[in-house]
Amino acid sequence: MIISWNTTNKCNMFCDHCYRESGEAALGELNTEQAKKLIDEIARAGFKVMIFSGGEPLTRPDIFELIAYAGTKGLRPVLGTNGSLITPEVARKLKEAGLMGAGISLDSLDKEKHNELRKLDNAWELAVEGMKNCREAGVGFQIHTTVMDWNQHEVEALTDFAVEMGAKAHHIFFLVPTGRGEQIEAKALKRDEYEALLQRIMRKAQTVDIEIKPTCAPQFMRVAEQLGMNLRFSKGCLAGVSYCIISPKGDVQPCAYMKMEIGNVKDTPFDEIWANHPVFKTLRTEAYDGACGQCHYQHKCGGCRARAAYYHQGDYMTADPLCILNQEG
Repeated sequence: MIISWNTTNKCNMFCDHCYRESGEAALGELNTEQAKKLIDEIARAGFKVMIFSGGEPLTRPDIFELIAYAGTKGLRPVLGTNGSLITPEVARKLKEAGLMGAGISLDSLDKEKHNELRKLDNAWELAVEGMKNCREAGVGFQIHTTVMDWNQHEVEALTDFAVEMGAKAHHIFFLVPTGRGEQIEAKALKRDEYEALLQRIMRKAQTVDIEIKPTCAPQFMRVAEQLGMNLRFSKGCLAGVSYCIISPKGDVQPCAYMKMEIGNVKDTPFDEIWANHPVFKTLRTEAYDGACGQCHYQHKCGGCRARAAYYHQGDYMTADPLCILNQEG
């Protein structure tokens, strides 16, 4: 079970696709005491991996203290970061705090394209330097790539770069239009492109020794089965089943890309929201409508619930319109 907490809305970048619309810190972000209470409740709910994300989590002054605290509660703390603030000193402090891994964003091997997406002139150089500093400090890291129409042909080369850099994994995120991402919805892959890239990714995964995982693309489970691959994953879309996200202010969402706030941890303990909220209970039924409900891969894939909701006026249990098997999409 994996949970992601957006520790702050503050960020030193202003990425075109940011689902959180990060930039300035938000009013009412959880303070240190509230954050530790949240960590207690996350552990009590049975989660194993806690992602400290943002915004940019390294802009939060107490981030090392909170990472260490999560470790004392039996959680596996990891970081989701743009990498730009990981100096050698920060990397050492992350290691000392007990960080188990960092996901660092890199969206292109073309420095100018990456920097343009992230609205920082030296974003690419800083991200790569952050990877090197993690490597030197003994902090395992993986590369995160958000894929769109303009960088879809770079994916295999980015995997090769991840191998070259000593990354543990390459996780490839498919754009779901949320937050600022709604403004670039036209750059999201179309159905045939989506399927073709999934096929390419999973074939590439058979040729390298690091983990490659598509994210927000649960059909990778079908493709892997069709290719005879044995993966460590049991389900494609985890939203509300074994994953959820918490905003900087404590709002709980089934996933980062589903625009619904179904409770706030300042008002109700997180473990109670996780156990009892009707949205979570509905998602766990896996009783999908349309093509997803009739599909052989219904329980292994699950379709992207966020994409279903975005393209169907909030109906998160209907069919994923991007799936090649959904002829009604």
